[in-house]
Amino acid sequence: MSAAELTPLEAARWAARTGLPLPQDRHSAVAATANHIHSVVSVLRELDFGDTPPAAAYRAGEEKNDAAL
Repeated sequence: MSAAELTPLEAARWAARTGLPLPQDRHSAVAATANHIHSVVSVLRELDFGDTPPAAAYRAGEEKNDAAL
């Protein structure tokens, strides 16, 4: 999807391409929801995770509790 917001007509077209035709009264709501999700994901993409290891590297129960020291 481009940086431009998804229009209700485009939302209907994309839904139909995936086999999920939308009723006319849902086009605007689906477009608004998709645009909101896109804006949230865009913010997440800007975060710098730097040295954060992937979730697969996390081992429950192996954390050190500094407060107990």
